[in-house]
Amino acid sequence: MAQPISITGAQQNDLLRVLPRGDLERLFEHLELVQLPVGKHLYDFGEKIEFAYFPTNAIVSLQYINEDGATTEIAVVGREGVLGVTMYRGEQASNTAVVTTPGYGYRMRTEALRDAFAEGGMMAQQLMRYTSCMFAQLAQNVVSSRHSSIEQKLCRWLLERLDRSSCDELKVTQELIANLVGVRRESITAAAGKLQTDGIIQCRRGVIAVLDREALEEAAGSCYFASRMAAPETLASH
Repeated sequence: MAQPISITGAQQNDLLRVLPRGDLERLFEHLELVQLPVGKHLYDFGEKIEFAYFPTNAIVSLQYINEDGATTEIAVVGREGVLGVTMYRGEQASNTAVVTTPGYGYRMRTEALRDAFAEGGMMAQQLMRYTSCMFAQLAQNVVSSRHSSIEQKLCRWLLERLDRSSCDELKVTQELIANLVGVRRESITAAAGKLQTDGIIQCRRGVIAVLDREALEEAAGSCYFASRMAAPETLASH
């Protein structure tokens, strides 16, 4: 049975929150509250995208999977944005979207979102603005992959999740981080060990707690702050 949609619930997603109340209410007939469990594939590379998702407390990893099965994270989406936006009917996914932090989100059929975009107004403006921010995130990830140390990559990865979370603890394994960052697990373990020794994070089985955010940002270096400058205001203010 479909869950009822409310203003308060929908506004947990920052992109929906900035819409005028009337515009948001007109979307209610198209929005559906869905549970997003960890590991769920919202769509896979090459598939027709049927739904756009507006996460609330879930975090979704956009990934590129090579022919040999190796996975690289190219972007991350949380409560600040939307994923699955398509501009034409039958558009196929250029990446794979996997839930890495469980929670909830609102979904709507892509054709309904395209209709809302075609009407113009605030929704169209926000979708174009967020798309621009996403391109900036993708570009920064390319730069980071070539010019950042493994410790800097780990710090940025943790901060990107922290920005989209409601607490300072992240439920994640070092093996998952290594797979998404594209390095050996031993390298992530060594980098995490150094950060723990410095009192910046605390590692427990399946959990990483951030103890000193300011120090974590400093250890991440310019790659993190460059991505923050291009982020939506709602995310950059967290």
